[in-house]
Amino acid sequence: MSSKLESQAGFEATLIGFVYRQFTTPKPVPAETKLTGQVAIVTGCNMGLGFEACRQFLRHELSHLIMAVRSQAKGDEAADKLRKEFPDSNISVWTVEMESYDSIRAFVERCATLPRIDMVILNAALMKMAHTTVSATGHEITMQVNYLSTALLSILLLPVLKSKKIAGAQKPPVLSIVGSDLAYRADIETKGPILQQFDKSEGYGELLWYGRSKLLLTFFVAKLAEFVDADDVIINMPNPGTIKGTGFFRDFPTLASKVVAVLHFIFGRRVDVGATTYLDATIARGKESHGSFISDWAIKPGRQRVQRKTMGRDNAGTKLRGGIEDPRGYEKMTMKNIKTGRRRVSLCVQAHCTHWTTAIILRA
Repeated sequence: MSSKLESQAGFEATLIGFVYRQFTTPKPVPAETKLTGQVAIVTGCNMGLGFEACRQFLRHELSHLIMAVRSQAKGDEAADKLRKEFPDSNISVWTVEMESYDSIRAFVERCATLPRIDMVILNAALMKMAHTTVSATGHEITMQVNYLSTALLSILLLPVLKSKKIAGAQKPPVLSIVGSDLAYRADIETKGPILQQFDKSEGYGELLWYGRSKLLLTFFVAKLAEFVDADDVIINMPNPGTIKGTGFFRDFPTLASKVVAVLHFIFGRRVDVGATTYLDATIARGKESHGSFISDWAIKPGRQRVQRKTMGRDNAGTKLRGGIEDPRGYEKMTMKNIKTGRRRVSLCVQAHCTHWTTAIILRA
């Protein structure tokens, strides 16, 4: 980390740092930027930031937009809105269930059929008021969707994205995995296995679990990028900040919703402003952003700060490996090596009947 980022790290995690970030002047992609001929995939995009990012891609004349959603009906409804606004657009709606490893694998196989992929934004995430377990995996749903399933989808997409590089293109495909401000203030107990502590309902809080899931995802992105050549795939993590009007807190109780509404009124960015952070990460950024946390349209010390705060300088990599490995003794079904240039990421996909889990082994 540069000395400049080092000096920023402590400030970014403070309340003043949060307020400063929220009122940073936006730096949208230039209006004249054209995405003609390009293909983009956005997950979790039937509403909120994902939907607005889709709209902005089309505004820049994206040739093919793939909206990856959980519900076909809701996805079709969202796509119809965009088609009315952009009648010449080419929009496909594909389903992917982030609670299902089988669905994720099927989605990636479908992605492999595309002639090219220029940008992927993994935006799908959730926050639950009550501790909820995914029956197929046995994991708490926030950790399952925001972290485990997103990690699996990221790794399975890597060889596909690498194979879709276009000769002569200005840069390789970009994989942007959406982060969160809450990762700055999250903490994790590192004594013993990590995942089990989230599968227990004791101490559950929706904001706490959400922040921790995004913290683990921040580690994952930073570590994964070390094993992927930026000439093959650029991996980065945009942070849209606190956004008002997304519907993300729609399940909160009435009183809590009112408190959130007031805070959003004072500090929240508009959805269209927040979505520009996604375009900044995928269009404006190049190899210099590989493995980086991008917040407020600038590279920030996201992972370095949380690494020191929660795990220490030396053992973050070890804890990351322990955190991703599923503790269940599932029968190993398949092993595939993802060659990424300088190093290799080995992905063990394990299963028991229809229950899928991942054990990601990072090797030099």
